[in-house]
Amino acid sequence: MKIYLVGGAIRDSLLGLPIHDRDWVVVGSTPEKMIKKNFLQVGKDFPVFIHPLTREEYALARTERKNGVGYTGFKINFSKKVTLEEDLVRRDLTINAIAQDQVGNFIDPFFGRLDIKKRVLRHVSKAFQEDPLRVFRVARFSANLFHLGFFIAKETLSLMKLICKTRNINTLLPDRIWKEMEKGLKSFYPHVFLMVLDQCKALKYVCPEIFHLLHPVTLVSFPSIDMSLRQFIFKELARISYCTKNINIRFSYLCQFFSKICPKSISSKKFIFFDKKSSEIVNSLCLRLKVSTEIRKISVFMCGFYYFLQNIFVQKSEDIVKFFNIIDLWRKPKRLKHLKYLKNYEKSFFSRKCKMSLGELLLAMFNVVQQITVKTYHLKKNFTGIEIRLELNRLRSKVLKKWLHLNFFE
Repeated sequence: MKIYLVGGAIRDSLLGLPIHDRDWVVVGSTPEKMIKKNFLQVGKDFPVFIHPLTREEYALARTERKNGVGYTGFKINFSKKVTLEEDLVRRDLTINAIAQDQVGNFIDPFFGRLDIKKRVLRHVSKAFQEDPLRVFRVARFSANLFHLGFFIAKETLSLMKLICKTRNINTLLPDRIWKEMEKGLKSFYPHVFLMVLDQCKALKYVCPEIFHLLHPVTLVSFPSIDMSLRQFIFKELARISYCTKNINIRFSYLCQFFSKICPKSISSKKFIFFDKKSSEIVNSLCLRLKVSTEIRKISVFMCGFYYFLQNIFVQKSEDIVKFFNIIDLWRKPKRLKHLKYLKNYEKSFFSRKCKMSLGELLLAMFNVVQQITVKTYHLKKNFTGIEIRLELNRLRSKVLKKWLHLNFFE
């Protein structure tokens, strides 16, 4: 029995990156032998074991042969006769197909160390195209290693395009697609993740809504910004990702721009309270991918209220308070952090005059109105039932109107 360190730990070590997990391959052993050595088996049909002391994963060397549809249609052979090289050849990228023995010698049959030096993401073998999940994995590696100058080899990108063109990627279940999307959106550069998926046409099949967002039928432009909607979305996603790692915020800020692809007249945009048509696209996307309820709600709010918020200076104070009520900030004040990074994209006279960003302005507004409470005004003495809520709204609207007038309209 021989044990080798494999995969990500070696790759990250060679790149000078922190090592989070170490995975091991065991050659020449069997499940029975592993169990006798007090390893804990993970699952019945998969040859992976947990070390009794380190809790690290040890997998028996195995081969995989395609015998079905999708990413689960593989026949696995983990006989003790399987060699280390046979195990490594089934891996996705050369930089992940490097092994190291217990005295530190590298086993690198596919020149992964050379590709690390060249900063190339290259597939190991033609078997790469048998697993559609690898399209997402390569996109994710691109996003996480973008700052180190990594790029996808032309032949690898061609195989990724082939996986999409042959509709093999359509065998992925919606919830699995979201899991991969979620991982990509959590990466260092999620805009790069989406750019790669868009480049190989994956979004066209697995997330057609996002594909049409990036490639709208009609020309979409931003005032004072000389770039396409696609370029602008990637730029904004990069900005938001620099500010926060919160997946709820990253995804919802992407979704806000669905409002841009639903045709509206210039004059009507200022008077839209909630854009139902574009929010339904976001809601449908989230339901299909089985996105969590909280992310879905935040994303629908960000999209539906896009034009209302972009034209906040011409809105009535009553409607602004109504907006705070609808997104339930009183019971869920943590949702405020989803608003703090918003910017004024639709430039106006007042937005140019205002020194605060849209997000900062909304937080300031909410700080003004949240000071008006049932207790501070002793409303229960003079009102009952729904009258209390109506009076609260009236008082909050009055105070907010006065604050806006003093700060922006004098």
